[in-house]
Amino acid sequence: MGTPDAAAKSLAHLIADGHEIAAVYTQPDRPAGRGKHITMSPVKELALAHDLKICQPLKIKTPDALEAFRSHNADVTVVVAYGRILPETFLTAFKYGALNVHFSLLPKYRGAAPVNWAIVNGERETGVTVMQMDAGLDTGDTLLQRQTLISERETSIDLMQRLGDLGAELITEALGQIDSLTPIKQNDADATLAPIMKKEDGLIDWHSTATEIERRIRGFQPFPSSYTFHSGSRLTIWRAEVDELTGSNKTPGEIVEATRDQLVVSCGQGTTLRIIEIQPEGKRRMPVRDFLNGSKIEVGSVLI
Repeated sequence: MGTPDAAAKSLAHLIADGHEIAAVYTQPDRPAGRGKHITMSPVKELALAHDLKICQPLKIKTPDALEAFRSHNADVTVVVAYGRILPETFLTAFKYGALNVHFSLLPKYRGAAPVNWAIVNGERETGVTVMQMDAGLDTGDTLLQRQTLISERETSIDLMQRLGDLGAELITEALGQIDSLTPIKQNDADATLAPIMKKEDGLIDWHSTATEIERRIRGFQPFPSSYTFHSGSRLTIWRAEVDELTGSNKTPGEIVEATRDQLVVSCGQGTTLRIIEIQPEGKRRMPVRDFLNGSKIEVGSVLI
């Protein structure tokens, strides 16, 4: 049961290992992109390529959905970013229950967006957990964990790619020793939450420090992205660095440099941020040099 590319990686490993895939559950096809073309999930694309049985129920909390699920007579359910909260009846339908590949070191970052919030919060390390699912929000016993460092320039997209590979390896390992794994109860006192992100989370607060803003720029990709406004027009910032200029006494959000390929913004606590890649409203992403060549942004103007 899974939907995005990270889930497809786990499915590919299961297929390569020779497991019999009784069925593949993924989200219904939905419109995507500017053209709103109906798009299938990466998991569905892979399942079609291997002629696997595909299920895309609109509702899963119904007696009919449960009956159809149980009819697959599987040994275990593997869940990787399926995108829905599963009823407890699904989690206990088969002999080994349901194993979840979760992209954090549980109990840290329980919830829908663990990769994003780990970067935003400045974590130096994260990882993948294979967990025995229960009725709680990522509260089940952990079975296996694997750690990895987060690099200084890594975006959530980059990190998710790596964790998807790691998760695929870990679920393979877990299934290979499923009868001998020792469940470990999570310490709820150490739990942190990674709630689903909202569009408004992406609005940059220039009173934050340059370090905090730079982390949000990397962590909020591809959604909700990090954006600000200049003269009423939206600017999305895709890449930035904490600038060496410190001690700025300018208003947070004030442009302190705008020449050639240097666009530097004053932030909270006297810090400054150098913007590297930006996207004006209605246009493509571009290096800041291209943006400055075609814009009227000036030193002293303020981003809000």
